[in-house]
Amino acid sequence: MHFHYTGKFENGEIFDTSQEDAAREAGLHNPQMSYQPLVVKIGAGHIIKGLDDALLGMEEGEEKEVTIPPEGGYGPRRPELLQQVPMGAFSQQGIDPKEGMLIGTSQGTAVVTGVGDDYVEVDFNHPLAGKTLVFEVKVKAIERG
Repeated sequence: MHFHYTGKFENGEIFDTSQEDAAREAGLHNPQMSYQPLVVKIGAGHIIKGLDDALLGMEEGEEKEVTIPPEGGYGPRRPELLQQVPMGAFSQQGIDPKEGMLIGTSQGTAVVTGVGDDYVEVDFNHPLAGKTLVFEVKVKAIERG
């Protein structure tokens, strides 16, 4: 299935889209991104379950808005994925941690959520974990078989 989407939070703020005009309006435009319909095989687990379920049975040209709770999206926030890392671990790597900074680790990507004198708090939760998501979708094409 080929479909365009615009993902929003419940307050209407857009966090992602496959449509260039919507990206520009939301201040998210990336000139290096190719704004094209997303192509997925429904039921194959390529996208979050709530969106996959919503697309099931849709026809070419059909549009819909679907609200997906955290359980159908990126799951609830998990407190055990917040970790305190000694400042020395950053110093050894020549990193000056700042709140909001993304860091790559052997455990995956994390966001620095706090910086103290001795410890840095990092969050390994997906940035959309714990959030209810609203998607506007429009099916552009369906390939059967």
